[in-house]
Amino acid sequence: MPGFVSENKRFREPNMCLSNLVMQDTPIRSKSYRSLTSLVVDDFDSPILPGLPDDIAKHCLALVPRSDFPVMSGVCKKWRHFIQSKELITVRQLAGVLEEWLYVLTTDSLGKPSHWEVLDCLGRKHHILPSMPGPMRSGFGVVVLSGKLLVIGGYSVTSGTSVASEDVYQYDSCLNRWGKLASLNVARHDFACAEVSGMIYAVGGFGIDGSSLSSAEVYNPDTDTWTLIESLRRPRYGCFACGFEGKLYVMGGRSSFTIGNSKFVDVYDPEKHTWCEMKNGCVMVTAHAVLEKKLFCLEWKNQRKLSIYNPEDNSWEMVQIPLTGSTSIKFRFGILGEKLLLFSLEEEPGYRTLLYDPNATPGSEWQTSEVKPSGPCFCCVTIKV
Repeated sequence: MPGFVSENKRFREPNMCLSNLVMQDTPIRSKSYRSLTSLVVDDFDSPILPGLPDDIAKHCLALVPRSDFPVMSGVCKKWRHFIQSKELITVRQLAGVLEEWLYVLTTDSLGKPSHWEVLDCLGRKHHILPSMPGPMRSGFGVVVLSGKLLVIGGYSVTSGTSVASEDVYQYDSCLNRWGKLASLNVARHDFACAEVSGMIYAVGGFGIDGSSLSSAEVYNPDTDTWTLIESLRRPRYGCFACGFEGKLYVMGGRSSFTIGNSKFVDVYDPEKHTWCEMKNGCVMVTAHAVLEKKLFCLEWKNQRKLSIYNPEDNSWEMVQIPLTGSTSIKFRFGILGEKLLLFSLEEEPGYRTLLYDPNATPGSEWQTSEVKPSGPCFCCVTIKV
């Protein structure tokens, strides 16, 4: 699980980028947006842009480069409401102007606390996220939902004692700011979490008294509520989760009822509200990502091979990771342009990011990429807006 986020300290080939026409436009300055406030009435009953139907006005706003959204949101409430909505992503997708950015939790060689930095689809560093509210913590879950980054639970250390948290914070990538969401029903850390069909699930982990948990809950973003669902058959911690075909898969980690690491896969069906169990899982997973309806994993026992899971036939495939002159065998995954990036978990100046393309011709799947965070990668997610 990722860690080290602080409130008061500064932390330590594209898929669908903007068209050349939009990319060549001169960036709109905040001054220009401020001048629009005299033309746009700050009223939900007024048109988005005077003289234009709202659907055309929304299309116009959606064509603006993503980096200008935080300033645009200050023009009026109606603009801000649209920029925060799921509809913005839909309109931009239909217009073919979705921008894919990487959000990387990293640190630097100066030993500063960790921070989230943003890389665009070409690997260029955009900015560092504002500090997240709350105390520094570790063991939290990270999920992306509708263009927003959610940081869930975790634990902080107070007077030498670890305290599990039920807090949930959301970073709005269009407004460049954090907000607090409804709290978990059960404070937890080192748990599994994932998005399935627009809902977020948090499963297992350690509770506030340090005991392992079997409880699970689901978050509904439309009502901003967490609801407890049927518990796992056994407590489970240090695990991870992913979604396939509308179902939640929980793998890896340990269980209080087994000796060593668990190879069981717990599968939750939201329609039936029930769990079932499979026995073809992986153990001691150090990195994972879902790409093109397949799960890519690195296991601690063999970090020079990709383990690729296909849920259609419940099968695993092993792919050798090439040597690149790096002394590191510890990686974290990122996804960019339907390709898998392998970032080093250790800071190595000469390391070049490995890239795996599952759709490349046989023999040319492995390449290197210029996309690289400023320091070691602890966690990486992709947000398309």
